[in-house]
Amino acid sequence: MNGFMQWVNETMFLWKALIILVIFAITLGIAAYSTWAERKVAGYIQDRSGPNRAGWGGLLQPLADAGKMFFKEDFIPAQADKWLFILGPCLSMLTALMSSAVVPFGGAFLIDGKEVTVQAIEINIGILYVFGVVSLGVYGVMIGGWASNNKFSLLGAIRAASQNISYELAMGMSIIAILMMSGSLSLRTIVEQQHGFNWNIFYQPLGCLIFIVCAFAECNRTPFDLPECETELVGGYHTEYSSMKLGFYLFAEYINMFASSAVTACLFFGGYNYPGMDWVQAQLVGAFGQAIGQNIATFIGIGSMFTKILFGIFFFMWVRWTVPRFRYDQLMNLGWKGLIPLAVGNLIITAVAMLSGYKLAGIWIGLAVLILVISIFWALRPRKGAAVLGA
Repeated sequence: MNGFMQWVNETMFLWKALIILVIFAITLGIAAYSTWAERKVAGYIQDRSGPNRAGWGGLLQPLADAGKMFFKEDFIPAQADKWLFILGPCLSMLTALMSSAVVPFGGAFLIDGKEVTVQAIEINIGILYVFGVVSLGVYGVMIGGWASNNKFSLLGAIRAASQNISYELAMGMSIIAILMMSGSLSLRTIVEQQHGFNWNIFYQPLGCLIFIVCAFAECNRTPFDLPECETELVGGYHTEYSSMKLGFYLFAEYINMFASSAVTACLFFGGYNYPGMDWVQAQLVGAFGQAIGQNIATFIGIGSMFTKILFGIFFFMWVRWTVPRFRYDQLMNLGWKGLIPLAVGNLIITAVAMLSGYKLAGIWIGLAVLILVISIFWALRPRKGAAVLGA
């Protein structure tokens, strides 16, 4: 027993467990209120109020929706595969919650002379973990669509699988350029290398653009929400779902938005880093002492991280209510003929710039040359014949 207590104290197990629980609760809370924020943003863009009845400004609307989902009839089609029908939404929810486990939300708290990082799990292959978990998420959609025994659900599931596979390729290649510069797969290491205002967005603007577009496709958000296209597939892969099973599918989408925004912030926007952070920490340590000053500075870093995450979630919503949905052939063409070649070009430019010794200047010059080449090929592309009226 004494050995166990000594291990608990040495590893700061209780503090780490508390941080994990807090991160888990914040993830669920932000995901829940993202549903309220989405309707408020949609209302503002469409010049209407949005939810305003349940609580002040509609703030209790997510709780009302959860209660409605919980008490609805839990319907399972007669010809469905019951156990797989139940497993589908559970798997989607599980993978969504697991994806943020390796995200560093802040620096480190100084407790009893020991540092406790604001991160659930620190592993040296963090970005591979995120990709592995995200890749498993499509199984929840596939299983749910197939087990429903509904042709529209199956079509939506097939669309989701092909869409995720297509855009994961471009997303992975956009991240390889970041890994080439950082030399590490650890998200914390990547964030620490962007200390202060040395963010990767200045080195990888094209990689960031490709990653964000692929994140929209991975989260099945407009204009990439073809797996649940109401005009073609009724409700898509979750057509036959009701009650909390449907709630799990819908809620997993918002958790994935949170996780995607967090990973984007870590890879390209400095994570918990912000301009002037060294000066702020020095002032706080001088005023309150080493422990209290560092802990306050860590809280400020956490605030910086969540500000970036919330802006990322807002950007998801902004695009949804601004851009129309693609056709499926346009979606596939963008992934295979557009983003993958661009990601390969970005990799070549990054490699040449790093070998030249002028990384920042080399990357921007390479991007300028790439834009020029694309413009020339676009101008010389064969024109389609003009459409004939009535043809």
